[in-house]
Amino acid sequence: MRIKINKTRVALIQMSMEEEVSKNLKKAKQMVIDAAKDKAKIICLPEMYKSLYFCQKEDHKFFKIAEKLDGESFSEFSKISKKYKIIIIVPIFEKRANGLYHNSLIVINDRGELEGFYRKMHIPDDPLYYEKFYFTPGDTGFKAFKTKFGNIGTLICWDQWYPEAARITSLKGAEILFYPTAIGWHPSEKDKYGESQRESWITIQRSHAIANGVYVASVNRVGFERIDQNSDGIIFWGSSFICNPQGKILVKASEDKEEILVADLDFSKTDIFRTHWPFLRDRRIDAYNEITKRFID
Repeated sequence: MRIKINKTRVALIQMSMEEEVSKNLKKAKQMVIDAAKDKAKIICLPEMYKSLYFCQKEDHKFFKIAEKLDGESFSEFSKISKKYKIIIIVPIFEKRANGLYHNSLIVINDRGELEGFYRKMHIPDDPLYYEKFYFTPGDTGFKAFKTKFGNIGTLICWDQWYPEAARITSLKGAEILFYPTAIGWHPSEKDKYGESQRESWITIQRSHAIANGVYVASVNRVGFERIDQNSDGIIFWGSSFICNPQGKILVKASEDKEEILVADLDFSKTDIFRTHWPFLRDRRIDAYNEITKRFID
């Protein structure tokens, strides 16, 4: 029997990416090792850590950088997990089969084994975020993983805007929701809308923490990336953060620097928050059937 540890140090790897995949992998590995040496036990990388955010344009050449669930990312980080006895959440561009790709993540346990995986459920299609061209919507359902250092829920970027995703993941036992992310500003919009856009992003995730009585950890990339020289590119706004079940931000990163964000969490307190704010107790599950409809006329 494995004994669960309630008090856990969590680390988020806020990093910038460049065109050469091998350099991103090397940097990510070193930052994870640095976090492990700082006694972090659960470490999460940002969405598609291994490459530039190529979804800014539709181009078949980018399918070449996809990998299997047990591919290079698993091979490299499983060695680190096993050596330092840590949990690592590694988002990948998954090649499931010929012509079938997902925006996914793998959870590697403290023995260097594949604890499980999650495939992004909500796929956006917006200017410079053309993910539907690349990714098939996930079919894993929402997942929570019971690990030695805590019960973790894993969602990815666009999933973070959906209260249904946070609720179901929490109901499956998650004590913390991890949101690896790639989100930023269109340069032409930053001055007018930038602050309100980022605040909306932070607010919606803090609300998930409050409504479900869980910790939330959101990790973003930083830096300016432009795949197509004819486009404006994206300024990724960093601002990675960890908040408690009351929505209080415990630690927050800058908007433009690479950082390892660390927080010491006590998962035993989720019961206290849920007992004093009994949102789960008072849910009217008998009255929610209409939530499954696309729209109610």
